[in-house]
Amino acid sequence: MERAYTDAELDAALAALSEEGRLREAQRLVARAAPQLHRVLDEALAAGGWFGETHEQAVDAAAGVEDLGGRQQAIGTLVEEETRLGMLVGVAVGFELARTLEIRTSTEGD
Repeated sequence: MERAYTDAELDAALAALSEEGRLREAQRLVARAAPQLHRVLDEALAAGGWFGETHEQAVDAAAGVEDLGGRQQAIGTLVEEETRLGMLVGVAVGFELARTLEIRTSTEGD
């Protein structure tokens, strides 16, 4: 059975992630699963409509800014927004992967 996490639990867990070496094992696991994770992330982004026509319009708008400085700023903003979006969807995929692994691990022991 799933449980909700309190804000304090979430804050403490996020703080723990900054401990030296804490992410080493997670990075190893992600590197091992990268091809599958890439596919799942692509599917999640596509299903959410994140990189379809809207993406193409944003790219066209950023590339179409005539002023070089404005174009660089527009492209930089687009990259930042898409990076954040990819990270947020990636975190959601990670949470679901962890939940799925936990469920499978707990049911295998039954």
